[in-house]
Amino acid sequence: MNTELIYLTWVTALTGLLWVPYILDRIVVWGLLDAVGYPANPKQQSAWAARLMKAHHNAVENLVVFAALVLAAHAAGIGNAATATACVVYFWARLVHVLAYTFAIPWVRTLAFTVGFFAQAVIAWQILAK
Repeated sequence: MNTELIYLTWVTALTGLLWVPYILDRIVVWGLLDAVGYPANPKQQSAWAARLMKAHHNAVENLVVFAALVLAAHAAGIGNAATATACVVYFWARLVHVLAYTFAIPWVRTLAFTVGFFAQAVIAWQILAK
């Protein structure tokens, strides 16, 4: 498997696991019965968990774009140092983004998001330039 597909798998796994901590927080804050039910007036979750949920939603939204680009490049046989590096950079940018979002580090969060965006742009450029 090439670097691009390996990092697509890592990004997907990361995105797929982001729900676990905020659901654990929900169980602690709400109690198990309310966490698995539909309480009428649920307690507010911890601030970090609310931010992690937003980071998770952002990760899902961006995974759609990243996956489409990686799979399009793979299908077109476009894999080179630029696409491989962009995929590695994207993974680390998304990891930093979720941590910075969760722990409320605003400048780092925004910078990490921007780096991830440009990593996607590199892959798109490689596809469109062929």
